Amino acid sequence: MGRIAVIQVLALCSILLISLPNFASAQLRQNYYANICPNVETIVRNAVRAKVQQTFVTIPGTLRLFFHDCFVQGCDASVMIASSGSNTAEKDHQDNLSLAGDGFDTVVKAKAAVDAVASCRNKVSCADILTMATRDVVMMAGGPSYPVELGRLDGLSSTAASVGGKLPKPNLNLNQLNAMFAANGLTQSDMIALSGAHTLGFSHCDQFANRIYNFSKQNAVDPTLSPSYATQLQQQCPKNVDPRIAINMDPNTPRTFDNVYFKNLQQGQGLFTSDQVLFTDSRSKPTVNTWASNAQAFNNAFITAMTKLGRVGVKTSKNGNIRLDCSRFN
Repeated sequence: MGRIAVIQVLALCSILLISLPNFASAQLRQNYYANICPNVETIVRNAVRAKVQQTFVTIPGTLRLFFHDCFVQGCDASVMIASSGSNTAEKDHQDNLSLAGDGFDTVVKAKAAVDAVASCRNKVSCADILTMATRDVVMMAGGPSYPVELGRLDGLSSTAASVGGKLPKPNLNLNQLNAMFAANGLTQSDMIALSGAHTLGFSHCDQFANRIYNFSKQNAVDPTLSPSYATQLQQQCPKNVDPRIAINMDPNTPRTFDNVYFKNLQQGQGLFTSDQVLFTDSRSKPTVNTWASNAQAFNNAFITAMTKLGRVGVKTSKNGNIRLDCSRFN
């Protein structure tokens, strides 16, 4: 083979490698189940609503579960798998131990509701059910409803070893956040929009204790925190507090999906360093200010970011299937 031909072959291979991730996401589309299980979105939504009526934790628990699933090996419900035998699964990695059980239970109940319809049984993936349920909890908390792309298969692998370094930590700076999200094909704007999900949910005190007690030699309290908010956090999370104690991520509207998260950042009320840095870093501050004053712009950006996140690591028939039980491989 001539040198020019070799170069052409190598160039073609490079193009194929670059475009490979798009092959899987190309199988996603709205109304994927129209001819398979036409009422699936209604079935899932009803199951989710029933679960939300039992406990509000369903909402932030499901939303966080989706993030933790997609950031590790893609959106394939691998975080749902229970550890067994010699395999320690994703959900038992240290970074996933704080995932609320109600998030998992939401998917399990929705899967049972779907499979209770004979024509739908074993035809809808756990990964798609989690995606639909996530959209639904956002809507039920007052956030936007949006069309979801479906057609994912469930992953065939789930290991704790695959989690390390894949999930954002509370102390990351903007460069670290951007790099982690970029690894999943997400921009800085996407990252800021998805961070807005912290308008819901809660955190355990140990995740931010350093900011209110032991920030640096010069400052015991992080100076980017509002002094009144720092005092409030110290009252809610005294030293040596029970590690099971958790507080709201959003101190003002913790049960509503809204743009108050960004208003909080403007007031020094970002719970994590990785929240407040979005306002203190001049590169991300304009976006925070825009969304603090324009709820619709934030909602639109959130929908865009969630849609892009939902395309990460989609499995095909070569490396995925539809699980009969979301917590176990077939």
